[in-house]
Amino acid sequence: MVRDVRGLAGAWAEHQRHDFPTPSPDLAPYVERYWVVSWRYDQPYRQLVVPYPNVHLTFRAGAASVQGARGGHQVKVLRGEGRVFGVAFRPGVFRAFLGAPVRTITDRVLDAERVFGPELPRDPGVAEVEGFLRARLPAPDPAAGQAVEAVARIAAHPALTRVEALARELGVGVRHLQRLFAEHVGLSPKRVIRRYRLREVTRRLERGERVAWAALAAELGYVDQSHLVRDFRKVFGEPPAWYAGRY
Repeated sequence: MVRDVRGLAGAWAEHQRHDFPTPSPDLAPYVERYWVVSWRYDQPYRQLVVPYPNVHLTFRAGAASVQGARGGHQVKVLRGEGRVFGVAFRPGVFRAFLGAPVRTITDRVLDAERVFGPELPRDPGVAEVEGFLRARLPAPDPAAGQAVEAVARIAAHPALTRVEALARELGVGVRHLQRLFAEHVGLSPKRVIRRYRLREVTRRLERGERVAWAALAAELGYVDQSHLVRDFRKVFGEPPAWYAGRY
């Protein structure tokens, strides 16, 4: 496959701009981040997207959608000029907004009005979105809080590589943890752990480090180097060497 040179050695940064406004403190327990992407391409560009286990509310050209958590990568084709504003909800909190188990929207895209109703703003800014969400914040839910804590532990502790270890830290059984993630996160705890552990791989590649693959595989809880590389390719849709070429 011939690679688009606009995706190599950081050339994509000439065509795209990324901004990440900070959520207000009262919304930070629910919103992990806001993100704004704008682009300009004379020819269509295939953009690799490998998300974390967040549910996203996105606004583009007068339309709004809800994207459930995804288990792997996707490719979005960017054409001409465009802009997207997104809300990345903190993993574990979206069930109360959805009114159903989060697993029901995994790998799906919904019209946002189905979730938030017709009063949802169109082409809003941060302040307008925050006002809308603030008026609809759910009541505290202990189960949602436990799901949020579980994902936060995974993200904060790179040595946490096994579902059984996470269950022990939380003082629950593995089956309980699996049900909790299905209900409130949308992905299994194993898949969420894998995604955050692979973040360490991408960080090193983006910094241009020479990676000792066997040692890194052991550090991240993989049986061997080949298992790590296969897992990376499954999640990212390309081998590590291709990913490194982007930077």
